[in-house]
Amino acid sequence: MALSLFDSASLTGLDAVSVTIEVDVTRPEEPKSTVIIVGLPDAAVRESRDRVLSAVKNSGYRINSIYAVINLAPGDLRKEGPLYDLPIALGLLRSLGSLSPVENVQDYLVIGEMSLSGEMRPLQGALAIAMLARNLGKKGVLLPAQNAKEAAAVPGIKVFAIRHLSEAVDFFHNPTAYVETKAEISEALFKNAPALIDFADIKGQAHVKRAMEIAAAGGHNVLLSGPPGSGKTMLAKALIGIIPELSLEEALEATKIHSIAGLLQEGKSLITQRPFRSPHHTVSYAGLIGGGAIPRPGEVSLAHNGILFLDELPEFSRLVLEVLRQPLEDRKVTISRAKGSFTFPTNFICIAAMNPCPCGNLGHPRKICSDSFLQVERYKSKISGPLLDRIDMHIEVPALDYGSIMTAHEGESSKVVRERVCLARERQKLRYGKVQTNAEMSSREISEYIPLDKACHDLLRHAVDVWGASARTCSRMLKVALTISDLEGATAVNEGHLLEAINFRNIEQQK
Repeated sequence: MALSLFDSASLTGLDAVSVTIEVDVTRPEEPKSTVIIVGLPDAAVRESRDRVLSAVKNSGYRINSIYAVINLAPGDLRKEGPLYDLPIALGLLRSLGSLSPVENVQDYLVIGEMSLSGEMRPLQGALAIAMLARNLGKKGVLLPAQNAKEAAAVPGIKVFAIRHLSEAVDFFHNPTAYVETKAEISEALFKNAPALIDFADIKGQAHVKRAMEIAAAGGHNVLLSGPPGSGKTMLAKALIGIIPELSLEEALEATKIHSIAGLLQEGKSLITQRPFRSPHHTVSYAGLIGGGAIPRPGEVSLAHNGILFLDELPEFSRLVLEVLRQPLEDRKVTISRAKGSFTFPTNFICIAAMNPCPCGNLGHPRKICSDSFLQVERYKSKISGPLLDRIDMHIEVPALDYGSIMTAHEGESSKVVRERVCLARERQKLRYGKVQTNAEMSSREISEYIPLDKACHDLLRHAVDVWGASARTCSRMLKVALTISDLEGATAVNEGHLLEAINFRNIEQQK
């Protein structure tokens, strides 16, 4: 009998943390088996002793009577879920002598749930686990075969697919006989994805399409306001087609979040298109922001590196909308619970859509609004001023006339617009020395990269003194103006760029 050590992992928020499985086995005087698990295990971990004993027996290994103490270190970290079945089983077998006393077991990170037959079951968070193994300097990671392709997307770490407990035992007897799982990842994987809706298919609304191009180029948030059927939802869905393709690092970030949330599609190892999340207006604040006793990412994090589309914005609960302030401003959200604080990334473009009034006909050229002034004000008041202040562009989307609807003329395709957007993003990358959009600029960067002439100062002074624009509104208008400048390839922001940014902010009508 001997003490056995195997390295495993636990999932905390969006990250995996190292856990060491220590197994000590002795032969009891009485002919019965006793297995004790310590180290803050939850019910699922405590139940693993019965799963593991059955899996070991049904895999052809003899245990007989044992007294085993299994410690999951560190002892102050709560262990949850059935992730430790495989390392516990291997630890028992090694202590019993069924697994050769090889010295390289801690060169690998081992994790996985087993059935009673010893078959491996899929797990959540394989990408985060592979990243941990790489950061710890491990040679490789052993996990269920169903998750091997996902984990193999992480460069710099070997991933070995395990289908059964017996395969894991054989691996440690002869590691060189096993071939690592490789993911076929190339830049072509992220290109040529068909757009949900092509810009050429959108009739009219030239000024709105211009605003969406600016939003894509600079990562700006947009509020679309217009009557039903004017094309707000179509425009939001078309935005995906003009945003630059995901980079590998962005794809890994998005995949890790979806994997932790258990939303990664079966057989899909990597997210290759930017996420587009459109939660229903009945969503709870925990569903939108994330939460639970063990916090899991919400819609704002699932939209990371993509788009969050909030249709019928005033129909959302006011409480739900107010919790959007932090993720829109800080591009991350922190959820505090008794078990600790968890921070999830929320770097997305927010596209919100709303009707101008409850009936939707306010300002319609051919329909009469049936709502009273009080009803309209109550409807609009569901969206607070601080939340509106965090949205860069407020765009009116008018109803189309018959000529615009039936026109056979096609505008620019999404491919053509995306080329301009990509050039603007490249200018931003050169400016900041890293991948960053204008919408992410700090106050210091605004002062450094947006020098203003007298005409621009006069425009901003008028916006503040006459229209009552806040300091945040001024900063966001300057960011939008810089994006317009980048799209034109200009060397500096001029009066025309700032005028267009102010027009898209629509602050005169918000007084």
